[in-house]
Amino acid sequence: MAALMQSAWFWWALALVLFAAEALLPGAFLLWLGFAAAATAVLVMLLPLDPVTQWFLFGVLGLVSVGVGWKLRGRLNRRPRDHATLNRRGAQLLGQVYALESAIVDGRGRLKIGDAFWRAEGEDAAAGMRVRVVAVDGAVLKVEPVEG
Repeated sequence: MAALMQSAWFWWALALVLFAAEALLPGAFLLWLGFAAAATAVLVMLLPLDPVTQWFLFGVLGLVSVGVGWKLRGRLNRRPRDHATLNRRGAQLLGQVYALESAIVDGRGRLKIGDAFWRAEGEDAAAGMRVRVVAVDGAVLKVEPVEG
């Protein structure tokens, strides 16, 4: 057993086991330890290292690779989302200008956007007047008249 642990084959096998475990139990943690085991295997192939040094090297490489993984994961999570308003139809309408379908009377009216009708709230305005969506409250659009 000691002779096996001194060979690079042990570390290649450990790397494969760690990669397989990551595939079965994803969490992006065992993946980095698998990379550390593979790097240890390469170093054992190049240098004659005793088992204690091999395990120490694996530990250090494991810490470094997990740290790199966390750094990469943090960088990927900070990236802005491409579709921040996806599935939030009301938020997609903010800033858009539309003509009123029906007049706003006593603060309430109606807009037709595409094939859907939306309740509009704002200053009283005549039907057909152009208004800008300034806020969304559920299915109610808060609007203000557009000058000109």
